Amino acid sequence: MRYPAVAGSFYPKNIDDLKSEIENSFKSKFGPGYIPALDPKGPRAIKAAVNPHAGYFYSGPVAAHTFAAMAKDGFPETFVILGPNHHALGPLVATTDQDFLMPMGKVEVDTEILDRIGSAVPKSHDAHRLEHSIEVQLPFIQYFCPEAKIVPIVMIDQTYETAINLAEILSDACRGKDVVFLASSDFSHYVPPDVAEAQDRKVIDRILSMNVPEVIDTVQRYKITMCGYGPVMTAMLASGSQSAGLLAYGTSGDACEMKDVVGYASIIMT
Repeated sequence: MRYPAVAGSFYPKNIDDLKSEIENSFKSKFGPGYIPALDPKGPRAIKAAVNPHAGYFYSGPVAAHTFAAMAKDGFPETFVILGPNHHALGPLVATTDQDFLMPMGKVEVDTEILDRIGSAVPKSHDAHRLEHSIEVQLPFIQYFCPEAKIVPIVMIDQTYETAINLAEILSDACRGKDVVFLASSDFSHYVPPDVAEAQDRKVIDRILSMNVPEVIDTVQRYKITMCGYGPVMTAMLASGSQSAGLLAYGTSGDACEMKDVVGYASIIMT
């Protein structure tokens, strides 16, 4: 079992407080403005998404846009969640077969997909033990669909070549399965708000045009401090999506006034 690393800091550990925090994210003026109902018969057109992973106080309203769209579209059986490995522990790319114990209960890994992946992506408990980029997505998922399963993958190596290789592995392993590839990433880190948005829009435009090589090229060329461009490229490639749409953009400065901010975006791919 993988136990919470950031409950009580990034989000409340008390169940009632956690549900209230999630609902406030939806009702926020920076969120969708309403709490959606999950449509079990939705069209399931969403194949991938980009979602932030900061504390809910800061990024929750932007994240709520992603989950509102997916609730209306119908949740998948499994979320393949790809995030950066902030602590650089374990292999360069790593999954885990440990279920995640969260304040709202256990989130099970999809063992069928993990069995298909086999040794192509190494399993490492250490890689996931402290990492928040996967964990903070789970309460939003559980709020709507406690039975949804996950395939958690974190990346130290975020090169284009690794994204291509990982996408091929995941595409094969997920064939015939009902999945959404959820790329967990924040955008610019600790820069003035106007700089953050100007920089972030550059890479967001590349995502919206579905130009995968230009995503990493733009990040590197303009020195954009986006932490999860590898997961984003992998999700774009593995999902086979043809188009993308920006649902919301914001920064930590929307929550409270600050000199330097972190950028957040909600993007869906169909």
